[in-house]
Amino acid sequence: MERSFIARNPSVLIFISILALFTIGVTVLSEGFGIGVISTSFVKTLGKTLCLCLIAIAMDLIWGYAGILSLGHFAFFGLGGYMVGMWLMYERTRQIVETSLAETALPPTPKEISTAIGNQIFGVVGSSEFPVIWAFADSLAIQLALVVLVPGLLALIFGWLAFRSRVTGVYLSILTQAMTLGLSLYLFQNASGLRGNNGLSGLQNLPGVEAPQSVVSVWMFWISALALGLAYLLVAWLVSGKFGSVIRGIRDSEARVRFLGYSVEHYKLAVFTLTACIAGIGGALYYPQAGIINPAEIAPIASIYLAVWVAIGGRGRLYGAVIGAAFVSLASSWLTGGQAPDINLGFYTIKWVDWWLVLLGLSFVLVTLFAPKGIGGLFDLATHNTKPEGKK
Repeated sequence: MERSFIARNPSVLIFISILALFTIGVTVLSEGFGIGVISTSFVKTLGKTLCLCLIAIAMDLIWGYAGILSLGHFAFFGLGGYMVGMWLMYERTRQIVETSLAETALPPTPKEISTAIGNQIFGVVGSSEFPVIWAFADSLAIQLALVVLVPGLLALIFGWLAFRSRVTGVYLSILTQAMTLGLSLYLFQNASGLRGNNGLSGLQNLPGVEAPQSVVSVWMFWISALALGLAYLLVAWLVSGKFGSVIRGIRDSEARVRFLGYSVEHYKLAVFTLTACIAGIGGALYYPQAGIINPAEIAPIASIYLAVWVAIGGRGRLYGAVIGAAFVSLASSWLTGGQAPDINLGFYTIKWVDWWLVLLGLSFVLVTLFAPKGIGGLFDLATHNTKPEGKK
């Protein structure tokens, strides 16, 4: 008799339970809905951490399970942020402009309102005209759809070109990194239509919402937790079935899977596109909590960091990817945010802001050499189970 999905993957139930308890705990301790032990800024940090865990799951699916080391997934993360950021910035600016023009003697025309909005948004780059890509910026429904469609379409086109040419290994990693660099350099230009180096700002202000940030931050935290839980369930379900078996086979021996009659390129393309969509959703939730997005967020180094997080947590284990992303994100916030005290050695003072990246790189090297299963491997030792999720 075939066992149920949860019986084959007990870590899924454990993860969802821990996530639910964590969400309740943060809510009770928050300033917006609880006793105020956790500050609003830290609730935002935790919410952003959940979004980073979301893209870490996507990275683990494509690298840990399918064996494709993509160094460009933060491009999809950033594109998701830009799509929702366009609506947030447009709608917020529209409300401000309409309120301001309502005090004039004559009611403004739609053209005057549009020009004023354009001046407010694009004046910083010397323009007042809306680029074509802002055509649907006034529609929340369309922009939310674009959060998934734009990263997904870019991944579909890029993946089809790469996989049909059978580009693999380090060459594919370099191509994904080149894609990310090209997109980042394009967005730095004012002609990109996304305000160049200035990026989109004020995203933490939800249009039409008068609630204080202490409340909004908890709302966003809830949505981020829900998205993470659903993504974990979806990916765990995928890797526990035939699809997961095939992509693990591609990771271990692509030629053998091809010989068995499977369309390797189609499976790779499906994984690449799906993970791009998940990354886009993560970015759409992350940047409203960060408040700003600019092209520097899409720089290739961000995607390299993502691979480091997954490696530290333990690739091929969804909970390992989450642990790695959460650990590095919170450690980074603590060490670079001024909370960690400097260490005076007498002849030299260790300032964690300067040494954090060195510490991160050293952690990656040590994990690679001495703990290839990452932090997640410790749970395997504790439970005497060395099989990643999805293996029967």
